[in-house]
Amino acid sequence: MFGIGVLSRETGCHIETIRYYEKLGLLHEPQRSSGGHRLYNKAHQQRLSFILKARSLGFNLDKTRELLSLSENAERSCGEALTLVKINLATVNEKMAELQRIKDSLLVMAKSCQSCCPGAKAPDCTIVDALST
Repeated sequence: MFGIGVLSRETGCHIETIRYYEKLGLLHEPQRSSGGHRLYNKAHQQRLSFILKARSLGFNLDKTRELLSLSENAERSCGEALTLVKINLATVNEKMAELQRIKDSLLVMAKSCQSCCPGAKAPDCTIVDALST
């Protein structure tokens, strides 16, 4: 058994986030010491690591909860996990497309400024103009 500080250090998760995951029910409530301090075990650490990995892969809290549920229920299908991954992959692809559009716009703005107004005053800059219209 170990305290929240150790769990935080071992997983790289902020203490406030650990408490938040407990409040949401993603992380099981730990035992308490006689002084009221939270006492965690390896199962808490493994579950928190699972949550953190899912979150780092872009799964929102609801999908993370669903993945946790899948991991704990032998009656459920691997296909359900695959469906969640495919949905998340589609979301990631949409975000990547949006980031590419942003990148392309920024490149156009930079190229325009470099060729048209490198010595101009800021109000006359093509970048300021592009953002104003």
